[in-house]
Amino acid sequence: MEQTMALDEAKLNELMSRLVGDISAGYGGVMVALGDKLGLYKAMAGAGPLSSQEVARRSGCAERYVREWLNSQAAGGYVAYHPRSATYELTPEQAFALADETSPVYMPPAWQVVASMWADEPKSREAIRAGKGVAWGDHDERLYCGVASFYRNAYRGSLLQQWLPSLDGVVGKLERGARVADVGCGFGHSTVLMAQAFPNSRFFGFDYHAGSVAAATETAQEAGLADRVSFARADATAYPEQGYDLICFFDCLHDMGRPVEAAAYAAKALAKDGAVMLIEPLAGDRVEDNLNPVGRLYYSASTTMCCAHAISEKGTHVLGAQAGRGRLADVFKAAGFSQFREAMQTPFNLVLEARL
Repeated sequence: MEQTMALDEAKLNELMSRLVGDISAGYGGVMVALGDKLGLYKAMAGAGPLSSQEVARRSGCAERYVREWLNSQAAGGYVAYHPRSATYELTPEQAFALADETSPVYMPPAWQVVASMWADEPKSREAIRAGKGVAWGDHDERLYCGVASFYRNAYRGSLLQQWLPSLDGVVGKLERGARVADVGCGFGHSTVLMAQAFPNSRFFGFDYHAGSVAAATETAQEAGLADRVSFARADATAYPEQGYDLICFFDCLHDMGRPVEAAAYAAKALAKDGAVMLIEPLAGDRVEDNLNPVGRLYYSASTTMCCAHAISEKGTHVLGAQAGRGRLADVFKAAGFSQFREAMQTPFNLVLEARL
C-alpha cells in the first residue's frame, strides 16, 4: 500500500511559480527570435514611444500580430508600455541587448541554440538512455549559427580589451608579430578579431567541423584578411606544428574526449616562451559553487552538447561545461605544463593561461 506523502503547500507553490516562470521564458524565447528576425526590435530602437500601428508600419508586419507580440514583450519586461498613450518603447538598455547586433550583450542569437536543443531532443533522449554520444556535427544547424553569433559579440566585448591583456607579455608579442593558432575556431570570429587588431601577426584557425571551417573562411575573406588569416579542417591533435607563440582554445577544450592529448599536442606546437590561452565557461570546482542561473545554463547545454560530444569521441574524459579550474589544471599538468594560472574571470568565463 502506497504511503501518502504530506505536501508542504508553501514549497509546492514556490516550485510551481518557478516552473511557470520557466515555461513563460520558453515561450518568450520564441517571441525574441521572431522580434529579431522580423526586425521588430530594430524598428523600435531609438524611436521613442510607438503605437502598435507605428511598429507594424516601420517593420512591414501585420498590426494585429505586432500588437500581440508587443504585449508579450511588455509582460516580459523587454519593452516598456505607457498606458496613457497606449504606446510601447524600447529603452536604450533594451535596445542595447535586443537590437544592436554589435553589442557585447546582444542576446537574440542565444535562442537559436535553445531551438536546436529542442530539435535534437529525440537524439538526446536516445543518447542519455543508451549512454552513447552525439557528435558536434550531428546537431541541428541552428546550433552552429546560434553559438557563433552569441560568442562573437562576447569576444568582441572582451577579447582585445581584457582577456589578451591579462596574459603575461602576449599583447606585446602580437604587436611585434606572432604566430597564433585558434584551435576549435568554429566560425572564426575570435580569429578574425585578433587579426584585425594585430596586423603584424599571422593567424591560423583549425576546426574538425567542415561547415564551420567554410563559414570561417568566408568571414575572413569578407573582412579582407585572407593575407594573414587561414582556416583548415583539423582536430586538436592534427594541426600543423609550426611554433606558435599563442595557442587559443575558446570554449572548446571541455568538449573534447581527449583533452590531455589536445593539451600535450599544443605543448609540442608551441614556440619557445609560447603560451596557451584557455577560455572556459565560468565554474567553481564544486557542484554547490555552480548552483545559480549561469551554472544552470551551462549544465543544461553540457547535457545535450558538451558531454554528448566528448562521449562520442570515446576518449579519456567527459569534463562537461562546468569543469572548473581544478580539473582543467589537472589536464594541463598531465600534458606537461608547469605553469597554469587564472588570469581573470567574467560573469560567464574563466580566462586561464598555461606555459611549459
